[in-house]
Amino acid sequence: MSSPAVSDAPGKHAVLGLRAELRAFLRDARAGGAFTPRCDSWLSGFSRPFSAALGARGWIGLNWPSAYGGRDRPEIERYAITEELLAAGAPVAAHWIAQRQTGPLLLRYGTEAQKQRFLPAIARGECAFAILMSEPGAGSDLAAVRTRGTQVDGGWRISGRKIWTSHAHESDFGILFCRTSDATADRHAGLSQLMLDLRAPGVSIRPIRLLNGEEHFSEITLDDVFIADDMVVGRIGDGWRQVTSELALERSGPERFMSVLPLILAFVEATRGEERRAELVGRIAAQLFALRSLSLSIVEALASGGDAAVNAALTKDLGTRFEQEVTEAIRVAWDAEHDVSGNDVSRLLAQAILASPNFTLRGGTNEILRGIVAGSVLSR
Repeated sequence: MSSPAVSDAPGKHAVLGLRAELRAFLRDARAGGAFTPRCDSWLSGFSRPFSAALGARGWIGLNWPSAYGGRDRPEIERYAITEELLAAGAPVAAHWIAQRQTGPLLLRYGTEAQKQRFLPAIARGECAFAILMSEPGAGSDLAAVRTRGTQVDGGWRISGRKIWTSHAHESDFGILFCRTSDATADRHAGLSQLMLDLRAPGVSIRPIRLLNGEEHFSEITLDDVFIADDMVVGRIGDGWRQVTSELALERSGPERFMSVLPLILAFVEATRGEERRAELVGRIAAQLFALRSLSLSIVEALASGGDAAVNAALTKDLGTRFEQEVTEAIRVAWDAEHDVSGNDVSRLLAQAILASPNFTLRGGTNEILRGIVAGSVLSR
């Protein structure tokens, strides 16, 4: 689904009306002091009250079935909401992962009891999920995970470590990726996903403080933690297939090229009418349009059950490099020091510079992503 196709779609007026309603809400929320726009807000801006306010208006999981707290709306409306929240730099991290990954995961693989328990709570903005994939020594190479689940009466005993888990110390549950049987020649066999109560006995969470003082990553130690059988996602041993479908969602969304959009918009506004910066603005706009078109094509593929792993890898590779490049281009073009306490452009530029090294790491490094693309080409 390209951008022109979206603009000509029968639901165009519904999408435009939704955007207008959301923009009015965001203006009022910002004016009332609910948030200050920031770059990378989908990762660094965690606010349960803000997510609950969105949930109360039906703006979380609105494309899910109404039986599970959604509104049965088309996927393009969820995408439009995502764009508006990113453009506003709103604090959406409290529901971001749960809506983007946990919800679709449970809709596809979860039991009826799991869907009824978790999906409406996520849609209300009341239940935050973390994703426990990466480990020390097993970052982008997820098949190398060593966190182990041992079957016992009524469930599983889990021991191991996870790292770089976003907002685990602030979330309620986590989707835990672990090994549940011995490794074989097939490295992708014997892996499973379970839902972990992040306050359960044996779970220790240590926030990781960044250079700017923020703490939105964590290291998690699991010491003989019990997880009941009814918290297993799908079938034991089916974890790799589940994770790869999740990663397509994680890598293809607009957050992979819109993390610095608040900076771009502030820069455009501050330099309006300046001919010497017009070429840079035009180049940024063209790149954004191309990346959005690629991302929207994946939305259509995923909605129809297609395999979008390769295009998702391309989107993340191209999008996150764009985020780094545009941050540097604006730094060079801006005639003032970046300052976290300065005006809009200087403040947002400082945030983007601090976050920029992380853009091409999280969700899979560029080297791993290019390996996925190359493997697809060679297998044809």
